[in-house]
Amino acid sequence: MAPPEPPVPARGSADGRHRHRGRRSRAAPAPGGPATLPVIGHGHGHGRRPAAPAGRRVRMLIAALLVPCALATLVGLVALYPPANPPAVAGTGIEQPINAEVVAAQRADCVRGSGDGGCLGLVVRMEDGPLPGRDLVQLVPIEPATPRFAVGDEIVLAWSGADPLDPSSYRVADFQRGAALIWLAALFAGAVLLLGRWRGLAALVGLGLSFVVLLWFVLPAILSGSDPLAVAIVGSCLIMFLVLYLAHGPSARTSTAVLGTVFSLGLIGLLGAGFSAAARLTGLDDQTASLIATLDAAVDARGLLLAGVVIGALGVLDDVTITQTSAVWELRAANPGLGARELYGAAMRIGRDHVSSAVNTLVLAYAGAALPLLLLFSVSGRSIGQALTTQDVATEIVRTLVGSIGLVASVPITTALAAAVAVRERPWVHTARRPGGSPAQ
Repeated sequence: MAPPEPPVPARGSADGRHRHRGRRSRAAPAPGGPATLPVIGHGHGHGRRPAAPAGRRVRMLIAALLVPCALATLVGLVALYPPANPPAVAGTGIEQPINAEVVAAQRADCVRGSGDGGCLGLVVRMEDGPLPGRDLVQLVPIEPATPRFAVGDEIVLAWSGADPLDPSSYRVADFQRGAALIWLAALFAGAVLLLGRWRGLAALVGLGLSFVVLLWFVLPAILSGSDPLAVAIVGSCLIMFLVLYLAHGPSARTSTAVLGTVFSLGLIGLLGAGFSAAARLTGLDDQTASLIATLDAAVDARGLLLAGVVIGALGVLDDVTITQTSAVWELRAANPGLGARELYGAAMRIGRDHVSSAVNTLVLAYAGAALPLLLLFSVSGRSIGQALTTQDVATEIVRTLVGSIGLVASVPITTALAAAVAVRERPWVHTARRPGGSPAQ
């Protein structure tokens, strides 16, 4: 009697050798029939054909939000743009800077009892101004804050506009620092280009455009009497449109970051106006009051304070909004099956880590700028409460906290916008691969 044959293991049994063969056989084409492509995806039928309406919806959603912001920026630019020939401000009392070189330096007697510690006599040669090439003597009192001068130093004289032959019409105002700053700027540009290459070049061009907007629109518009807060918001929006689209290119991702930045800037402006009025801040610290008195122009001091808050927060806002939109798009590219709610939750976990460091950066930046003021109040003998509620310190507190609140709010605002837009983009935008294997942007 022959031994019984061993049983044949069924397909899909525990040995796993034929576990997937049965599935593939079900998808195999019938004899003589057309080939059938396997279905790839998460099973919700997101094919390429129905993706076109989603792309149109994305464009319509972005346009519905972005076009009004762009139009409002253009209208504000036209309405607030300063006149081509603004009237000259009379009686400013601003001294004219004149470049000069120290050709001799030695101790000298002070005149009229000034300078109990003696004076330093400088023979300086003017390089420009009313009498270029002429030597004159300047007496500088020797005090603890007096800088050291040596032969060959490049300095700046301040000329009052009086008799150019009278040495008392001039005073030593500062050192020339142009060469050092040019070398530092070249080092900065080289570092950006070395790391960023073409993207770094676009960022540098955007930085230059930011200075153009500040110098040719924001400052002249404020000096012409326009509301500084309105000028700052319009100028910041213009800078944002130019810089973000130039550095990151026109795309749904960039447009989402722009929208998040616009909404956050508006929130900062509203909070700044409300709390500066509630705290009765005038914006007239010693430096601002002296500046306004010198300019003899109709400049709103509180508006100038708010303008500084808006412009100062813009740079950090750009960083946060771009990071959040990039996080949403990368999460969507890694898992196209994520919905808007899942994308929002995952990106918010990234945003919480980012915003904590960004807020710390903003607070420390303002604290560093106000460090001399903080030192003054630390030795004034006042209590902490009295020091914090003074005009100068309260101004810095409002500036810091308003900017930080806008920064924190930009994370959920931008993340929600990015999640709503990303899930409506064409699937191939997220799943297509570059030759190097990275997701397409």
